[in-house]
Amino acid sequence: MSIIQEYLQYLKSVKGVSVRTVEAYNNDLMHYSNYCDNHGINLKKAEPYETQKFIADLSAENMAATSVNRCLSSIRGFYRWMVRFKKRSDNPCSTLRNIKTPVKLPSVLWEDEMADFAALPETTGILWPERDKALIMAIYSAGLRISEVVSLSMSDMSQDLDEAKITGKGGKQRFVFFSDEAIAAIIEYLPQREARLKMAGIDGRKSALFINRKGKSISVPGVRWIISRYAQQSGLGKSIHPHSLRHSFATHLVNSGCDVRIVQEMLGHSSISTTQRYTHVNLENLKNVYAASHPHSRAIGGKAK
Repeated sequence: MSIIQEYLQYLKSVKGVSVRTVEAYNNDLMHYSNYCDNHGINLKKAEPYETQKFIADLSAENMAATSVNRCLSSIRGFYRWMVRFKKRSDNPCSTLRNIKTPVKLPSVLWEDEMADFAALPETTGILWPERDKALIMAIYSAGLRISEVVSLSMSDMSQDLDEAKITGKGGKQRFVFFSDEAIAAIIEYLPQREARLKMAGIDGRKSALFINRKGKSISVPGVRWIISRYAQQSGLGKSIHPHSLRHSFATHLVNSGCDVRIVQEMLGHSSISTTQRYTHVNLENLKNVYAASHPHSRAIGGKAK
């Protein structure tokens, strides 16, 4: 087993890192390993200037700053593991800093837009209206990640369907809550779900809450496809994807004055800095309101006064 594979095995078996994250680390480290081979660098004994040159070369190739930082994080973690298990004495990445990235505001739907979007399954009559309405409301009202909603089962739900136990990134568990509208949508969908599971001979108590027409658990690509179909029908002119509903949940809470740390808990973020970007969304909205309302900002004849 190569030292990289040994590290990845450690991440999977000891740290409990998800399969997708391990795959991302593997891609980054293979990229770095190939670079070392091509430049005559001993990966196990790489010097700080050599890892710095690798990161600089990635930037020179016009790789996105977020991708460069992710790659740096993968390498930094790899050498941190080597130091911890005494495979080398120092981390050559310890002095390297992440590249500054511009603040990218997440795609969100404002309250009236979200209400219109949630009503689309009923008004358009495409796909599976009852399931899709419940799916959209569950994601939005609880701020779920797409991976969390597809893995949500009936056994995770409370008896009153007002809360659920979610297993998020890194196996971290939290409780989420559903709005009255979401509960009503789920209740309307459940009889149809039970009927399809019965036809498929599947025990509904142990299966996923959201299923496809064959009675199997809905997939991540399936959820993306469903949301994209309704996005096409919405006429909102926005890039709408499943994470947009989670973004909207967080933004609406922050806009309503909810403490950012509480929003952090609801979203399952490990870092408060991740949650704080929603305050930027709020500021952006305030700027738009100001620009549209302040007399010195109103457009006259197509030009600002």
